[in-house]
Amino acid sequence: MFGDMMNMMGKLKETQQKIEETKKRLDTVLIDEQSNDGLLKVTLTANRKIKSISIDNNLLEDKEQLEDYLILVLNKAIEKATNVNETELAAVAKQGMPNIPGMDLFK
Repeated sequence: MFGDMMNMMGKLKETQQKIEETKKRLDTVLIDEQSNDGLLKVTLTANRKIKSISIDNNLLEDKEQLEDYLILVLNKAIEKATNVNETELAAVAKQGMPNIPGMDLFK
């Protein structure tokens, strides 16, 4: 039993390291999103850090419209990045979890 416990602890430590490696890798995964008309474009990492924003000059004439565009496009991009992030991290966590009866966390 003690050996099983040590093996389980080793797997958990290995999984934790893989999760940290995955988080670092997700800093290099870029998510691009743009408005329907292409006037506003944003790029962020799968860890939800903004890398770039491109604004067409036509949007600079209407502050309220620009703000609306930013909110819509950034929210869509953040949602996509969150989905990628959560999927990747859940896959790594599930792969490394020891098989403990009654603890099926990732169905």
